[in-house]
Amino acid sequence: MSRPMRRVVTGHDAQGKSIIIMDGPSPHILELDGMPGLALINLWVTARAPAANTGSADAAARPIVLEPPAQGTIFRVVDFPPDKDLFGKVDRGKAFAAMGAGRAMDKSDARHPAMHKTNTVDYALVLDGEIWALMDEGETLLKAGDCLVQRGTNHAWSNRTEKACRVAFILVNAEAGG
Repeated sequence: MSRPMRRVVTGHDAQGKSIIIMDGPSPHILELDGMPGLALINLWVTARAPAANTGSADAAARPIVLEPPAQGTIFRVVDFPPDKDLFGKVDRGKAFAAMGAGRAMDKSDARHPAMHKTNTVDYALVLDGEIWALMDEGETLLKAGDCLVQRGTNHAWSNRTEKACRVAFILVNAEAGG
């Protein structure tokens, strides 16, 4: 079960004054049966650029998928369980299908079962714990406070510790590359 993530969203009242329109745990959580313990928590989604700042609808109230809409963004937090908790329990096909991302999954004999490639620029900030960013060639350890800019590359995340790692992501739709 994922830890709650408090989300505070601002807006405007009928007179145009700034107000808080939402304050509480984001209800938009996808816990993957194919990767037990891995949870995606969507905080906000934009469907275009420039984004719309009108209305009071919850922009994250939509199916949780891996990639943002065309010309859009996703603000998301992901809880990564320790790799040791996943060994023998990963169903890659089921996990990527649950995120609507079957085409993103690396179908080769990848170095990690979660290897994938999306048409996005991802800004990743480690909030809690530590995690390895894996590329086709090479890897680097990221700790709380570290950030990574992932630019449409084949990659995976590997938590080699004993506790969950929490990472905040902003995913921006991008043109295919590489």
